[in-house]
Amino acid sequence: MAGSPESTERANRTQNEAPKATLRAVDIGTIPDYPIEPGERLESHYFVEFHHNRWLTSSFRLLADPEVRAYGFDLFMVAQNEAPVGTLPTDDRLLSRLLGLDLAHWQSLLKREITPLHKWELCNCAGEIRWAHPVVQEMSVKALGRRQRYIEATEMARERKRYERLKLQILKVGGTSRMAADESLIARLDRWFLTNHSGRNRTEALVREALERMSTGF
Repeated sequence: MAGSPESTERANRTQNEAPKATLRAVDIGTIPDYPIEPGERLESHYFVEFHHNRWLTSSFRLLADPEVRAYGFDLFMVAQNEAPVGTLPTDDRLLSRLLGLDLAHWQSLLKREITPLHKWELCNCAGEIRWAHPVVQEMSVKALGRRQRYIEATEMARERKRYERLKLQILKVGGTSRMAADESLIARLDRWFLTNHSGRNRTEALVREALERMSTGF
């Protein structure tokens, strides 16, 4: 049985008044590219470098409503777990979920004079449009730099250990102390093992084989 005209009108009015996700039509060619690739992950990203004086004197903290300020600060932290790191989705439904708010509440905050997205700007993330904040972006780039330096330092430490083991093994298989002290020789042996026997134990037999191959110009 069909509903009355009055009930149909009420249903249509309720549907029209329900909050909807904001749709933003933008020209991708007019917005800046984000400097971090979507695939860049910050594993073990447990802390953020945060300048408290910069925050305490910011116009956002000084002028925003307390509720807006709280959710805005949360967005700084939420962005650290996003991909690319330091960005946010532009879909209001996702943003409200990330903050634990219902969509209507989130969209009401966006109507304030200063909103939780204060100074967030659209950016191009390999074809996906997302929000980026200059300060959050700066923190994320620094965090990636620290990670890269850690990776490089770790690899250098591993390389030094491999070299020291090779020097001892050369002496064990009858090599001279001069050979063991030859850094270029050690580097060539290490590359040979990485190319030909990656993941295998560098036994004395393999070291002897490598030295024999070197004598024939491998």
